[in-house]
Amino acid sequence: MEKELENRIQRAVELFMQGYGCCQSVVCAFADLYGLDEEMAFRIAAGFGGGVGRMRMMCGAVSGLVILAGLECGQTRGEDREGKAACYQLTRQLLDTFKQRNGSIICAELLQMQGVNAETNTAQPDERNAEYYRVRPCARKVESAARVFAEYIDSRNT
Repeated sequence: MEKELENRIQRAVELFMQGYGCCQSVVCAFADLYGLDEEMAFRIAAGFGGGVGRMRMMCGAVSGLVILAGLECGQTRGEDREGKAACYQLTRQLLDTFKQRNGSIICAELLQMQGVNAETNTAQPDERNAEYYRVRPCARKVESAARVFAEYIDSRNT
């Protein structure tokens, strides 16, 4: 894989470690490839953190893959069934790869696999501190999702 793609993977992790959400970190690392500026990328991806609004549903990093699939090949005409199918196929491919590597695409399950209590009854995000980063698998999931997308980009360029 080329150095630029490795740099994008590391950028995603760095963004997460700066306090951005999983989805924001993954999307922003690749957004410029689609003419999307950083601020807009952060805004589009903001609600997907914590497994979508902190509901522990689909992992934010995985949601980032879905957004990137749409940017890559999403149809722009409602009647374009072929384009829609192509986007769905890419989405499934990316999510299947993530799931094979990580065991799930569900935030709660990924947290529980690491022994982290995934229950939440508030929209208030957890404080980002050393303990948060020590026990949570999130930075690794951001890296994994970014790597899945980087590998896809690398494969389409060969």
